Order: sequence, then C-alpha cells, then structure tokens
Amino acid sequence: MAASAVVPASPPPAPAPSSASSGRRLATERATLRSSIDSCRSLAELRQYHSQLIRLGLSSDNDAAGRLIKFLAFHPSGDIPYALRLLALLPHPDPFVFNTLFRALPCPALSLPLYADMLRRSVAPNAFTFPSLLNPISAARDLRSGRQVHAHLLKLGFHTHPFSQNNLIHFYLNCGLAVDGRSVFDRMDQPDVVSWTTMISGLSKLDMVDDARELFDRMPQRNSVSWNAMISGYTQNGLFKQAFELFDRMRSQGIELDRFVAASMLAACTGMGALEQGKWIHGYIERKRIELDPKLATTIIDMYCKCGCLDKAYEVFRGLSKKGLSSWNCMIGGLAMHGHGKDAIELFKEMEKGAMVPDDITLLNVLSACAHVGMVAEGQHYFRYMVDEYGIVPKMEHFGCMVDLLGRAGLLAEAKKVIEEMPVDADAAVLGALLGACKIHGNADMGEQIGRQVIKLDPYNGGRYVLLANLFASTGRWDDVAKMRTLMNDRGVNKEPGCSMIEMDGRVHEFIAGGKSHPQAREIYAMVNEMLERIRAEGYVPDTSGVFHDIDEEEKENPLYYHSEKLAIAFGLLNTSSGDTIRISKNLRVCKDCHVASKFISKVFNRDIIVRDRNRFHHFKGGECSCKDYW
Repeated sequence: MAASAVVPASPPPAPAPSSASSGRRLATERATLRSSIDSCRSLAELRQYHSQLIRLGLSSDNDAAGRLIKFLAFHPSGDIPYALRLLALLPHPDPFVFNTLFRALPCPALSLPLYADMLRRSVAPNAFTFPSLLNPISAARDLRSGRQVHAHLLKLGFHTHPFSQNNLIHFYLNCGLAVDGRSVFDRMDQPDVVSWTTMISGLSKLDMVDDARELFDRMPQRNSVSWNAMISGYTQNGLFKQAFELFDRMRSQGIELDRFVAASMLAACTGMGALEQGKWIHGYIERKRIELDPKLATTIIDMYCKCGCLDKAYEVFRGLSKKGLSSWNCMIGGLAMHGHGKDAIELFKEMEKGAMVPDDITLLNVLSACAHVGMVAEGQHYFRYMVDEYGIVPKMEHFGCMVDLLGRAGLLAEAKKVIEEMPVDADAAVLGALLGACKIHGNADMGEQIGRQVIKLDPYNGGRYVLLANLFASTGRWDDVAKMRTLMNDRGVNKEPGCSMIEMDGRVHEFIAGGKSHPQAREIYAMVNEMLERIRAEGYVPDTSGVFHDIDEEEKENPLYYHSEKLAIAFGLLNTSSGDTIRISKNLRVCKDCHVASKFISKVFNRDIIVRDRNRFHHFKGGECSCKDYW
C-alpha cells in the first residue's frame, strides 16, 4: 500500500479587526490631529491638516473646525476669508466658532453681518458673544451699532451678565457717554473690581477725575489695576501732585508696584520734574526685576530726558537689549530738547544703519533738533528727505517745525512762504511759531498781521494776546497795547500764571509768580533780594521788554524779580551747596530776563541750573547757557 503524502495544514486566517479597535485607532488619530492643529506653525501646514480632517470625516466637526478657525483668526500667517469660508461650510456651527471670529474681526462692518448670519442659522449667542461683539464697536466708537447690540443683549437676557455689562460700560464711556455708562454700572447687582476700574478709567479719560475719585474711594476691594487706573487718571489730566499723594497712600497699604503703576508714576515724575522719585521707581523696577517691555523702557528714558538727566537716559537707552522704534524716537527727541542737534542727527543715522524704519514722529524729532540749534540747511534737507526717502506726508507739526526753524533764524519771509504753500490752512500753533519769531526779530508789521490771525483761531489763549501786546510795546504802540488788554478783559481771557517746580529731598515744591504760600516764603524772598543784589554787582541789568505796561522802568522791574523760576532758584540756593545742581520745570517759556539772570546766578553762586520750559531745556553753568542764547 502506497504511503500517503503528508500535506501541511494551512495557517488559520487572521482575525478580522474588530470595530472597537478600529474605532479606538480612529479616535487616537483624530485626537492627535486636533493637538497638531493647536501647535501648527504656518498656513501651508494648516492646509495639510485641513485635508486630513476631510479624509477622516471631521470636516463638519465643530471642535476640529474651531481649532482651524482659531489659527486662521489669530496666527500671524492666518487668513480671515479662509476662516469665514470654513464657518460657512459647517452644517451645525456652535457659538464657540462664531465667538472666535467675533474676537478677531477688527471692525463692526465685518462682525455685525456675521452676527446676523449667526441668528439666521439659529445659533444661540452665549455669555461670551456680546463682549466679543462690543470690543470692535467700542474701538470704532460706533454708537448706533453699540445701541443695537445693547438692545439684543437685553432681549436675550444677558443684561445681568458681568462680562457683558463691563463691556457695555467701556463702550459708552469710550463714546463719551458718561451718563449711559454710569446707568449700566448703577443697575449692576454686584459690580466686580473690573466694573469699578472700568468706570474709574473711563471717567478719567473724560476729564471727570473728581467723579472717578469718588468711585475709587467707594470701592469695596481694590487691586493694583484699580490703583493704577486712578493714578493714571490723575497723570493723564496733569494732576501730578494728586498722583503722588495717591501713590504714597498705595505704598502705605503695602501694595506692590507692577509695571503699569510704575509706568504711570514715571509719567507723573516726568510731568513734575521729580528726578529723585523717578530714580527710586527705576531702581525698584531693577530690584524687583519687573519686565522692561518697550513701553516701560521708553517711559524710563523719557523721564530721565525730561527731568534734565540726559546722561542717565542715554545709559538706559544703550543698555536695552532690544530697542523698539519708540525708544529711538524718545532718545532722539530727548537730545533735540536739550539742544544736542548734531547728536540727535547722528543717532538718527545710526538708527537707519540698523535697518529701523523711522516714522513721522522720528522725523518730527529730527526737525525739532535742527530748529533748536539753528541748523537751517539740515532741517530743509530732512524735510525733503522724509518725503523722498520714506514717503512720509508732512503733518501740521512738521510744517510748524519748519516755520519755527526758519523764523528763529530770521528768515521770516521764507517761514511765511512755508505757511502759504501748506496743503491745509495753518493752525494756531504754526502761526504762533511765526508770531514768536516776529517778536524775536522785531518785525511788527508781519507780527501784527499774523498775531491777529492767531487770536482769531485761538481766542481764549492769553499767551497769544500777551505776545502781540509785547510786540506793540517794543515799538512804543501803547494805544494798541491798551486795546489788547481791553480785548482780553472783554473776552474774559487771563494770562496763564507762571509756575515753576523744584524737587528737594523727594518732595516737589511749586512756586507761582509773586506767590507767598510756601512755608519758607520769608527766607525765599530775602534770598531773591540777595541774589539780585549780587548779580547786579556782576553786570546784570533787568530786561523789561517783556513787560507791556506803559510805566516807569523801576516799576517794570518789580514784577520781574518775583517770576516763578527766580523764586524756585532762590529756594534751590537755600537748600543746596556750592557745586550742586538745581533742576527746575516751568509751565511757560522762560522769559528773556530770567534767562539772563539765570546765567549770572549760575556763575556767582557756583551752581548748575537746569530749567525745562515749555519748549526745551536750558543748562546754565558758569555764566553760559547750553542754548547759546538761540531760543
């Protein structure tokens, strides 16, 4: 019998994959894809993920589509039209995807049609919809659209939601409607710290600082943002003393400074010329290692520049690891303000070499640098350069700088030609620059013509009347001087009183021309008399050309003696030693007599005197001024 062949058994067939394991793999793949979208780095990469979503059947999934839309809405390489097309293809979108786009759309013209589409597709808004809608409406101050959204908010029952209420308050205050904003605030059951702070900040921006302070004092709880809102409100409105008082109260309660409070207080130090306080805050920022973002860095540089400490400003500027445009602008402007015109231009050239593109503020500072030192040819060059090289269209301020530059140099006809060839009508500031130049160079005819135009444009600025009256007085036209005085009285216009501030031992002392409210008033006036007696012996003769009354020279001299900066200098002499520096900030332009007197005082009393007036800095040392009498 033949042996039978042995046939090997076939391997058992592989088991078919279970639907459960297939579902798990698909779920894992989908989860991985979602997380990949969140870490996407480019639009090309996102398109690949979008293709995979379609392959996996996730193109209609709100979560996955929402991640795509979030990237498209907020990433630097995003694409809003692409995001809108994705949203349009979703069969059942949820509020999240709409809210994401509301947050990204920059203006009501785009966001409101999308909101209408949301309602048409029967997607119910949620608590985050209206805050996202209101932000661009508030930024655009679109009152009509904002009121429509407010009406929908009431209709759909979100009027009691804190997020929506806070955004409504911000919207109304940003539109200048304090009563409407306060109405929303007063109807809140439990306003939170954001509600209180929004009201305080908004009212401050509307110059309603007393109302803001009343709310601040009533706040049940405060955080550093609340304190900063009130301090910033005072600073923005020029109430620097109140800002310092509130800052001291904040510190007494043990509240730490953050970078926002630091920035507000540095701005207050700048306004008051409070260098020592500014140095302390800068030191605090360094000790606590507070992040030095571009805004805070620029604020520090600005403080040092405007408190007369240019070397320290330059040191901070050079120490920045990364310099933003605002820092360059601030430092160039600081050099210009201190009369370092050539240094300002050199820094501008260095900025250009570093591939930093200037803006209109940069060129305004460059032109200002030229104007302060009489660099006429350079100023004319850069006025053309800003247009030819960078396509920057000159603004009113640039024309004003050119008029000031030419006028100070005595080129009055050329300055007037700039005004006549401007594409828009010159404002009071531009015409005022020419009027000032006419006064400097004694051109009464042109001065009268320009002066009357300035007064017509700026009828409640007392300085305009005084400047024209002084021009009349310099040529003996006393009847016209009297008419200016009558016109001021008839219109209820007063000359802004001279005010000078000086910091001593961390405290800012304020002096008004002829004022006697200071605790050391008796000693100060005695020092003024001694000061004037000693500089007379050195050749000082009072310059009475700025006093436009038709009275005896001796009577004219009297008010000059007690100008605010002379009182501040006398206080500085009483409280400093030989060789020290006296720093003063003044609200008006330094008068010719005080400028002459300060030069003598710096020499006779061996002090460096640094005066910041409305236009620039004057460094008096050894009988000379940094402006070289070109101011």
